[in-house]
Amino acid sequence: MSEIKKKKYVIIGLGSRSDMFTTAMLDTHKEYCTLMALCDTNQGRMDWWNNYFQEKYGTGPFKTYGADEFDLMIKEQKPDVVIVTTMDRVHHKYISRAMELGCDVVSEKPMTIDAERNQQIFDTIEKTGKNLTVTFNYRYSPRNSVVKKLIQNGEIGDVISVHFEWMLNTKHGADYFRRWHRDKKNSGGLMVHKSTHHFDLVNWWLDDTPSEVFGMGRLAFYGLENAENRGVKEHYTRCKDNKYAMKDPFALNLMDGDKLQGLYADVEDYDGYIRDHSVFSQGISIEDTMSVLVRYKSKATLTYSLNAFCPCEGYKVSFNGTKGRIEMEINEAPYVSGSAFDQNNPDFNMSDLDFECEEFSEKITLQKLWEKPVEVEWEKGKGGHGGGDKILLDDVFKGGSDDDLKRAAGPMDGAKSIMVGIAANKSFETGQLVKIDDLFKLS
Repeated sequence: MSEIKKKKYVIIGLGSRSDMFTTAMLDTHKEYCTLMALCDTNQGRMDWWNNYFQEKYGTGPFKTYGADEFDLMIKEQKPDVVIVTTMDRVHHKYISRAMELGCDVVSEKPMTIDAERNQQIFDTIEKTGKNLTVTFNYRYSPRNSVVKKLIQNGEIGDVISVHFEWMLNTKHGADYFRRWHRDKKNSGGLMVHKSTHHFDLVNWWLDDTPSEVFGMGRLAFYGLENAENRGVKEHYTRCKDNKYAMKDPFALNLMDGDKLQGLYADVEDYDGYIRDHSVFSQGISIEDTMSVLVRYKSKATLTYSLNAFCPCEGYKVSFNGTKGRIEMEINEAPYVSGSAFDQNNPDFNMSDLDFECEEFSEKITLQKLWEKPVEVEWEKGKGGHGGGDKILLDDVFKGGSDDDLKRAAGPMDGAKSIMVGIAANKSFETGQLVKIDDLFKLS
């Protein structure tokens, strides 16, 4: 058996999303890779991770670099691969610079947030010939893979239309309105940051290219004005040390002695980043209610909706084909319990809320024309993103797998997904149908 040649990695962006990758490099996939260094805007955050890595894995500390020392890090550490898990608006900056300095790149989704940044990435790939992997976890979820197989095998013939509803709940959905994602300049809004997952799934399921987009979106639930319209009179800017926040089930407690406190509350002085904004404060420029219609090159259509304030979390997808229909109903979090919440109880504290949810359910039904519906069986996945994270990480760090589903995603897959969201944002602004090729050529 030949000896495994480890690749050298560095990671830029040490927020909570980086944990999936560092855990893989230091634990589950350590025989395939070596973590060389950390890079972030916040020295305190990197110090916290170094302490955490030493306590949990008995390794490190790793050399740390400020974001303005990115080039120096590459020069000194000579990595094979750079992992980018920064704020979305600077993904393109580090993707492009890493490739210019001779590295391949693994980027968290979305690849970037607008057509101009997207073009810069493709120009750099053409110039350097380096590889870019975009981590679409949901492709790897067994339930999503079984749908891909059904469509790929022609079980419902040619797909004519898809209806896709995604629900974010008052825990997960609300969190986008507390942190940097709330500013569209940082995230591209949920149409890009979150829906890139969903648009990529449809693109992949259908093996098709989106061509035209029409959408409507607005901030209808979160934000100061919406709260005032519902009669809310007790307002606050951030949750920490605020008496009103202690009575608000939407508030986030950063002082829990765990990662949130270590990564954000205790290190605010380094860069001034506030992690616990009120979801009903000013400064929110993203939508929480979105509806989109997409036409594909094959003439298939997608109707899609995303709401970020639902009592439950999950998704429902139906595919109508020339030979039948597939229905998916995935309930990832049936409810967020508010049974302890009582604004009239002077002893109530937001930490009393029960955010634990019942075990999720997942169901896929196949019904061919002239036949009874049949519930599809498959081996259920475990772990993050419906069991997709583990399989994705195998692909990223081990590689070499023979995958007839083509789940590994490259830059064009990244572009196809974000361009639907980017076109939807433009349609929100103009009220007009947007042709994607007018923004970026996907073919």
